[in-house]
Amino acid sequence: MKNHIRIFYLLPIILLMWGAGCSLSNPPAPATPTSPPIETTAPDEAPTEPAPEPTATEVVELAATVNGEGIRKSSFDASLLQLQAALNTYPDRLPSDQTPQDAVIEQLVYRALLAQAARAAGFDLTIEMVDQRLTQINNSLGGEDALNTWLSENGYTLESFRYELGVEIEAAWQRDQITAAVPETAEQVRAQQILFYDSFQATRAHDQLNAGFPFEQIAANSDPEKLGYLGWFPRGFLLFPKLEDAAFSLSPGQYSDVIETEAGYHILYVFEKDAAHPLSSEARLVLQEKAVADWLAQQRSQSQIDLLLTP
Repeated sequence: MKNHIRIFYLLPIILLMWGAGCSLSNPPAPATPTSPPIETTAPDEAPTEPAPEPTATEVVELAATVNGEGIRKSSFDASLLQLQAALNTYPDRLPSDQTPQDAVIEQLVYRALLAQAARAAGFDLTIEMVDQRLTQINNSLGGEDALNTWLSENGYTLESFRYELGVEIEAAWQRDQITAAVPETAEQVRAQQILFYDSFQATRAHDQLNAGFPFEQIAANSDPEKLGYLGWFPRGFLLFPKLEDAAFSLSPGQYSDVIETEAGYHILYVFEKDAAHPLSSEARLVLQEKAVADWLAQQRSQSQIDLLLTP
């Protein structure tokens, strides 16, 4: 019955992400060496060797752009490698209508939107933040050799992983701002349900309620272990919004009509309502995940996203 809205993140180390917030002070510029006196030469003594060719600027291949900012193809390749490895163990991780490539691009776009918002809000990523996270990951994996092995297995070089860490730190900071804004109390109801998988049984139970049978007696016949208790829940918590609509429309002591959902046929009974009831940790987590999902959907609808990979 719980609505677990989840956005999976592609870096295996995402659970180790942390919120950071100090500003990067530019390192002092190296002292400029004193140039020796320039000796002039006669025109016929001028050097004849050609000037060296300028060093070519490294071209970073992109998989997409988000509001003009590139998503590196190296990020896409590493994330796709990780997702495909995960799908070997958990093949049902993706919806049937989504390819691994589409899932990776979607998550990298989401990460870019979060990172861009963090910078716009004043978050200033520092070299020290990246170094500290890299040190923590190195220690958690057991040292430099283990880190190098892990990087290779997950499609990274040390340089590309440092870049990934920076973007992840920015994105994690913005996620923290969104989730922290979710209040610790909300309008909630405390309810109980009877769930049937047959419409005839549901109608018969509703007729019994109308005839005066106690709700708990019928619930005990349907769910003798849990009695259908849903506990306290806010809007946005249950899997089916129509159940929440019905629950919040009832007064304490009332039961609903039969409500059909994909799960079956429900009858709800409301015990209590509270305009500002403390959220359980599970309920607040669900609302926080929903807040992030809603934020991302809104930002994406307002953003310019160009996909550069060929099919």
